[in-house]
Amino acid sequence: MPTLDEQIARHLQQALESGELQKARGFGKPLEETPGWSETPEALRMPFKILKDAGIAPPEVALFHERADLRQLVEGCTDPQEKERLRSALYQLEQAIALRLESLRANAKL
Repeated sequence: MPTLDEQIARHLQQALESGELQKARGFGKPLEETPGWSETPEALRMPFKILKDAGIAPPEVALFHERADLRQLVEGCTDPQEKERLRSALYQLEQAIALRLESLRANAKL
């Protein structure tokens, strides 16, 4: 029984011979460097690449969007009590983002 690597090699060889592989985007060209790849901790590179290829942003991106929305709400708010409540929510969110990013930097994991 062939190993998984042997099965993959056989499938790739068949795709090459049939011309299917040549239709792949970037066939025969060096891989494009992904922006931010070298700055990403090694343990997180593959998980982030998988998320990116699947069209899903890491959870931190959603937090940044939420922060931007909250900032807009704070700037546009005219009620002093509501503005203070929004500022408090923004402060808590910024603390959560800072802690999450520090955890990523320190541990390269969540």
